[in-house]
Amino acid sequence: MGKIVLYHGSNEKIEKPLFGKGKIYNDYGQGFYCTEHIELAKEWSCNEGVDGFANKYELDTTGLKILNLSGEEFTILHWLALLAENRRFRISTPVMRRGIQWLKENFLVDVSEYDVIVGYRADDSYFSFARAFLNNEISLSQLNYAMRLGKLGEQYVLKTKKAFDQMEFISAELADNTIYYARRKMRDDEARSAFFEEMEKEDLNGIYMRDLIREEMTSDDVRLR
Repeated sequence: MGKIVLYHGSNEKIEKPLFGKGKIYNDYGQGFYCTEHIELAKEWSCNEGVDGFANKYELDTTGLKILNLSGEEFTILHWLALLAENRRFRISTPVMRRGIQWLKENFLVDVSEYDVIVGYRADDSYFSFARAFLNNEISLSQLNYAMRLGKLGEQYVLKTKKAFDQMEFISAELADNTIYYARRKMRDDEARSAFFEEMEKEDLNGIYMRDLIREEMTSDDVRLR
């Protein structure tokens, strides 16, 4: 992979990301979260009434062990299991509680040996899509459809000191909140609208959370591909 350019959206310039900092309840746990797309970084950097910065870096991937959850050996359920492991879910039904347990037992990837993780980003709307699947409200195919809404792409998460040491700060570009906060909100609103439209459809032949549990589907089940 060599050297790649990544961006991190923040309310400040970050010339030296610090290993061991950051929220532990993020999608993939504690780490430094980046994107390949500067426009997305600008959206993520802005809050209402507050400008942000798209910090630009160059990451030398030489010698780094990278987990790419978009690889053929993984399904969206591997991503969801990691999300269930790291994010705080409000468990509202017994099937949701059992579903989270089932995912962790059968789809949770051990990320401890990886320097960088590449995978979906669960912003507010995506997190609600994940909850809907865990709560047996949508099918697996509907969840896959929902994760393409909003076009958020993938995020890169630096997890180890080795990865931090191999990233170099390049520059920081100001993001105007009057532009980018509005764009982020519009992207989220459009994704939610399309999702609710999809939820109105009946997926009679789809795989739901109850089916995973009842039929004891595991990661090598051809029905999940």
